Amino acid sequence: MQLSAVSIEIPADCNMILGQTHFIKTAEDLYEIIATTVPQARFGIAFSEASGPCLIRTEGNDSELTDLSIRNLQAIGAGHVFCVLLKGAFPINVLNQVKQCPEVCGIYCATANPVEVVVAETAQGRGIMGVIDGFPPRGVETPEDKCLRKEFLRKIGYKL
Repeated sequence: MQLSAVSIEIPADCNMILGQTHFIKTAEDLYEIIATTVPQARFGIAFSEASGPCLIRTEGNDSELTDLSIRNLQAIGAGHVFCVLLKGAFPINVLNQVKQCPEVCGIYCATANPVEVVVAETAQGRGIMGVIDGFPPRGVETPEDKCLRKEFLRKIGYKL
């Protein structure tokens, strides 16, 4: 078995959800979830099959984000993986609904941070072992940091 790290491309003004799923209708179901939960969001979805024709299935309302989701899955090269790139929405807006999707098995990450996907390769194929999301901690928040965090959450409308 060989391990490698694959960097994921996330545009500066976007967030990404990377997960595992198992059924051909995933791309359409995720489209419906995002479009009905955050109608103004721009997004691209790609899902890689792991059986049959083993195609990357796509949906979305933004061709650039859809194309980039495809390229991310091609770089990972594993089956039963989906990548959603979101613009004009945050993962928190759709994540619970995505997790409730019957064919979604799990979420590896939901982030705007730089991401590396740890991929294992065997004679059968490739699979995701985990992700490296962002950077390591640099310390513990101070009282000033806590105030800044609370101000930020109110500024973006997530707290009163």
